Amino acid sequence: QVQLVESGGGLVQPGGSLRLSCAVSGNLVSIAAQGWYRQVPGKEREPVALITGGSTSYADSVKGRFTISRDGTKNTVYLQMNSLKSEDTAVYYCNLQNPWRTYWGQGTQVTVSS
Repeated sequence: QVQLVESGGGLVQPGGSLRLSCAVSGNLVSIAAQGWYRQVPGKEREPVALITGGSTSYADSVKGRFTISRDGTKNTVYLQMNSLKSEDTAVYYCNLQNPWRTYWGQGTQVTVSS
Protein backbone atom coordinates (compact mmCIF):
# COMPACT_ATOMS: atom_id res chain seq x y z
CA GLN A 1 0.00 0.00 0.00
CA VAL A 2 1.13 3.55 -0.77
CA GLN A 3 0.03 6.85 0.78
CA LEU A 4 0.40 10.24 -0.89
CA VAL A 5 -0.10 13.49 1.01
CA GLU A 6 0.00 16.80 -0.87
CA SER A 7 0.65 20.23 0.57
CA GLY A 8 1.52 23.71 -0.60
CA GLY A 9 -1.59 24.82 -2.45
CA GLY A 10 -3.24 28.18 -1.92
CA LEU A 11 -4.15 31.51 -3.43
CA VAL A 12 -1.58 33.37 -5.49
CA GLN A 13 -1.68 36.36 -7.83
CA PRO A 14 -1.02 35.98 -11.55
CA GLY A 15 2.70 35.87 -12.17
CA GLY A 16 3.39 34.45 -8.74
CA SER A 17 4.90 31.16 -7.65
CA LEU A 18 3.95 28.17 -5.51
CA ARG A 19 5.66 24.92 -4.65
CA LEU A 20 3.60 21.80 -4.14
CA SER A 21 4.94 18.87 -2.13
CA CYS A 22 3.87 15.24 -2.14
CA ALA A 23 5.07 13.09 0.74
CA VAL A 24 5.11 9.43 -0.25
CA SER A 25 5.08 6.52 2.19
CA GLY A 26 4.42 2.79 2.18
CA ASN A 27 5.59 0.12 -0.25
CA LEU A 28 7.76 2.05 -2.69
CA VAL A 29 9.20 -0.82 -4.72
CA SER A 30 8.85 -0.96 -8.50
CA ILE A 31 7.67 2.62 -8.99
CA ALA A 32 6.93 3.07 -12.70
CA ALA A 33 6.04 6.75 -12.63
CA GLN A 34 5.35 9.64 -10.30
CA GLY A 35 3.90 12.99 -11.04
CA TRP A 36 1.24 15.65 -10.81
CA TYR A 37 -2.17 15.93 -12.43
CA ARG A 38 -4.80 18.64 -12.19
CA GLN A 39 -8.53 18.89 -12.57
CA VAL A 40 -11.07 21.67 -12.89
CA PRO A 41 -14.81 21.17 -12.44
CA GLY A 42 -16.46 19.64 -15.47
CA LYS A 43 -13.22 18.51 -17.07
CA GLU A 44 -11.14 15.35 -16.98
CA ARG A 45 -8.07 15.10 -14.81
CA GLU A 46 -5.02 15.91 -16.94
CA PRO A 47 -1.31 15.22 -16.51
CA VAL A 48 0.84 18.22 -15.68
CA ALA A 49 4.32 16.85 -15.01
CA LEU A 50 5.64 13.30 -14.75
CA ILE A 51 8.83 11.49 -13.78
CA THR A 52 9.20 8.17 -15.60
CA GLY A 53 12.44 6.37 -14.98
CA GLY A 54 15.02 9.11 -15.13
CA SER A 55 13.06 11.33 -17.49
CA THR A 56 10.63 14.17 -16.95
CA SER A 57 7.77 15.29 -19.17
CA TYR A 58 5.42 18.27 -19.05
CA ALA A 59 2.13 19.36 -20.49
CA ASP A 60 2.68 21.91 -23.24
CA SER A 61 0.72 24.49 -21.24
CA VAL A 62 3.24 24.44 -18.36
CA LYS A 63 6.56 23.89 -20.16
CA GLY A 64 9.12 26.46 -19.12
CA ARG A 65 7.07 27.49 -16.07
CA PHE A 66 6.73 24.34 -13.96
CA THR A 67 9.47 22.03 -12.73
CA ILE A 68 9.00 18.59 -11.19
CA SER A 69 11.64 17.12 -8.92
CA ARG A 70 12.09 14.29 -6.47
CA ASP A 71 14.03 14.06 -3.20
CA GLY A 72 14.73 10.37 -2.64
CA THR A 73 16.02 10.91 0.88
CA LYS A 74 12.69 12.43 1.92
CA ASN A 75 10.46 10.36 -0.39
CA THR A 76 8.94 13.61 -1.57
CA VAL A 77 8.01 14.85 -5.01
CA TYR A 78 7.79 18.57 -5.68
CA LEU A 79 6.16 20.75 -8.30
CA GLN A 80 7.64 24.23 -8.55
CA MET A 81 5.17 26.47 -10.34
CA ASN A 82 6.34 29.86 -11.59
CA SER A 83 4.68 32.56 -13.69
CA LEU A 84 1.29 31.27 -12.68
CA LYS A 85 -1.73 32.10 -14.81
CA SER A 86 -5.43 32.12 -14.03
CA GLU A 87 -5.84 29.04 -16.22
CA ASP A 88 -3.58 27.12 -13.83
CA THR A 89 -6.35 27.27 -11.25
CA ALA A 90 -7.30 23.69 -10.40
CA VAL A 91 -7.09 20.94 -7.82
CA TYR A 92 -3.66 19.38 -8.13
CA TYR A 93 -3.23 15.66 -7.41
CA CYS A 94 -0.09 13.70 -6.71
CA ASN A 95 0.12 10.38 -8.55
CA LEU A 96 2.21 7.23 -8.26
CA GLN A 97 2.07 4.20 -10.52
CA ASN A 98 3.54 0.75 -9.98
CA PRO A 99 2.97 -2.45 -12.00
CA TRP A 100 -0.10 -3.29 -9.94
CA ARG A 101 -2.09 -0.09 -9.49
CA THR A 102 -2.24 3.70 -9.51
CA TYR A 103 -2.35 5.78 -6.33
CA TRP A 104 -3.68 9.31 -5.82
CA GLY A 105 -3.34 11.90 -3.13
CA GLN A 106 -6.30 13.80 -1.74
CA GLY A 107 -5.61 16.89 -3.86
CA THR A 108 -4.65 20.44 -3.06
CA GLN A 109 -6.37 23.54 -4.41
CA VAL A 110 -4.37 26.09 -6.36
CA THR A 111 -6.15 29.36 -7.14
CA VAL A 112 -4.52 32.02 -9.31
CA SER A 113 -6.42 35.27 -9.01
CA SER A 114 -5.87 38.95 -8.40
